[in-house]
Amino acid sequence: MKTYRVMVIGCGYIGRQHLEDIYYRDNICVEAVADQNPAAARFAAEKYRAARWGTDYRKLLAEARPDIAVIATNADSHLSILRDCLQAGVHVLCEKPIARTLSDAGEFAELVRRAEACVLVGHILRHNRTFIRAGELIRAGAVGMPLVIRIVKNQHALDWARYRRLLRDCLPVTDCGVHYFDIMEWYTGEHITELSGIGAVTEPDVPEGRYNYTLSAVRLSGGSVGYFEAGWGRSMAQSNVKEFIGPKGRLVIELAADRGAFREEGDLITIYHSDTGEYQSISSRSSYKPMYAQLSHLIAMIEGRAGANPSMEQVMASHRAADAAARAIYSGQPVRLTG
Repeated sequence: MKTYRVMVIGCGYIGRQHLEDIYYRDNICVEAVADQNPAAARFAAEKYRAARWGTDYRKLLAEARPDIAVIATNADSHLSILRDCLQAGVHVLCEKPIARTLSDAGEFAELVRRAEACVLVGHILRHNRTFIRAGELIRAGAVGMPLVIRIVKNQHALDWARYRRLLRDCLPVTDCGVHYFDIMEWYTGEHITELSGIGAVTEPDVPEGRYNYTLSAVRLSGGSVGYFEAGWGRSMAQSNVKEFIGPKGRLVIELAADRGAFREEGDLITIYHSDTGEYQSISSRSSYKPMYAQLSHLIAMIEGRAGANPSMEQVMASHRAADAAARAIYSGQPVRLTG
């Protein structure tokens, strides 16, 4: 088994999520960690046994010579860090969203297309066993098509400083929406054609020109429709809804943490069959953020055993949808997507 030398760039919340799930694996060596905050970088190095740490990721790229770099910084830095990693010949796992703007996202995608190294974008739900299973059931006709899709991902933002920083780059509908617009297209095999929405401010110190609450309505090419609600705030209640309603019934994903009982059995997928009135329950043991499974997929790409999941075309489709949703919220007018 080959050991891959990994460098994690960004030691904040999501960077630590990566480190927590990969540092002890037999085929992974955490070679370096970098963060603009030296205390965060040093803490991560000590906790996760990194050989090197520092504030200058370019210097560490040259010194550590990693096989893989995990980009876990804020969205406004992803493009420049990707460029430096690819110039160094390093494979990349990059967190979403890939950029602040649609034009920068396009440049990111073009760099990936031209690169000799492998690049995987971190749409973590593509590697979550529960979401994979739910998608398989829906595509197999468990509830029929077209779908009504209800998705809510609200955050009770106790670490409000972190969410305020995220809001400087993009709205919640963009930051989280790239996941869930991707799921809408992945599960249905349809394309998003129109988005509309509204936004609101529920906190006194939201960055100027931003909404911390967003609600988007979605139309898809095959007749499916849906909505995505995303809000971050100190007064917002934590809320997770994943419901898919079709002519033959409905499917609901309930995370283990939200189950009233049997949490040790993992997540719960419930299917209501409208023809019989019966309910089907499926437990699924899956980490919500299986970072090592995602990194393992990148390794399979490097070794020639797999293609990107999602592909850059799918990444760009979800990014275009999230960008259109934000534009619809700001303009108050629906935005149509073509192609």
